[in-house]
Amino acid sequence: MSSFESWWKRFLPLKKVSPIDRYRVDVVTSSLELTVAELVPLEIRYALALRPMRFEIFRKLLDEGYGIGVRVVEKTPERVLHAVDRISRYTQHNTILPWLEILLREEKIPIFTTSELESAEKAGVFLYEEIKIILEKRFEFRKIVIVDLHNHGVGDEQRRFMQEVNEDIFPLAIDAIVHRVMFDNAHSRTAVAQTIIKSLIFIGPCAHALEHVLSGLGKVFAASADDILAEVAELFALRGSGFTWRQLAIRGKILIPVFILATIGAFQVEPMIRAGHVGLAGVVFGLSAVALSLTTAVQSIFLYKHSYESLVRENKLQLLPGQSVIGFALKQDFTNPARLGLFIGAICSPLMAAFVFSSFTHLVENGWILALLGSVESLVAGAVVTMSTSFEKSLFRYKLRRALGETLDKGRMMS
Repeated sequence: MSSFESWWKRFLPLKKVSPIDRYRVDVVTSSLELTVAELVPLEIRYALALRPMRFEIFRKLLDEGYGIGVRVVEKTPERVLHAVDRISRYTQHNTILPWLEILLREEKIPIFTTSELESAEKAGVFLYEEIKIILEKRFEFRKIVIVDLHNHGVGDEQRRFMQEVNEDIFPLAIDAIVHRVMFDNAHSRTAVAQTIIKSLIFIGPCAHALEHVLSGLGKVFAASADDILAEVAELFALRGSGFTWRQLAIRGKILIPVFILATIGAFQVEPMIRAGHVGLAGVVFGLSAVALSLTTAVQSIFLYKHSYESLVRENKLQLLPGQSVIGFALKQDFTNPARLGLFIGAICSPLMAAFVFSSFTHLVENGWILALLGSVESLVAGAVVTMSTSFEKSLFRYKLRRALGETLDKGRMMS
């Protein structure tokens, strides 16, 4: 490792995701806790409300010295991610929807052609084995478990009982599991986006220096640098999703002219300011800063649209009334929080730049301010990624609370 790399990692440490499957467990250890709803995790409360006869079994387990816990994965198990990725690449044209949701909900296996099976086997991948792994581990995302607090050992009858409990909870968790898998499957793109955000620290000083060398030059650099970094991130993300370099090279036919036009636009910002059109200069600066990102976002959607069209032609996807390939493409692309954040940021960028240019004109010579305005889409993407980490939990807990309320209401009506 070079001295620069060592300094970089100390100064800007990136959060590393452990390749080891990690869990967190919320445990009930006393039968008295079962009588206080606020102390009992929602999952356990729902399991008891659905089948009240379980209360006595749970109480007995707790009195015997066991704990009853809710175990949740912090990240999709690596083996499941590998299985989803392989099926997506070899048979589903790099898509994850809707085959994964159907597999989890109905245990319906995607269609594999003979050539796909043979091609995968040549690479040492056995597609039906990958399906088996996904189905076997589908309960691992969120499950109620017996915690052996005193090393008594857990018997087969107890394991069968807990399996029945988790089968009741699983249908409510499917949407959250699909979101979790797609979020973690897009981790490489998210990680690159985080790297880009941290690299903005270096764009500011460079833009500031250039702006003082030649007024307007810093604005061009600030508008262009983040877009170039974002495009690099996008290339690696799409490549990591299974698209070939040949497919990605085709994008350059559009991206290069867009980049040239964006650069020309950035050069017009300083003349507009001098002409007194400060607000318009901010809009042009913002549009120049996001032109490449917005173009790549649209291109990414059309790449997935082409993938879904291929699935329809191969009879691997049946479109129901109200469904369309563009709808699936949008859902596939925007389920990745980094992509959604970049798109939102691209819309906000010209508005933010126009506001700052108009209200704080004296700051537009500051390279750090220019770097910040030129990187709004990346900063918004980072914020969306951060917020989305709690989305899966909120989605499941919302469905669980609603189901718990409906179950309790039904129980009151029957009593």
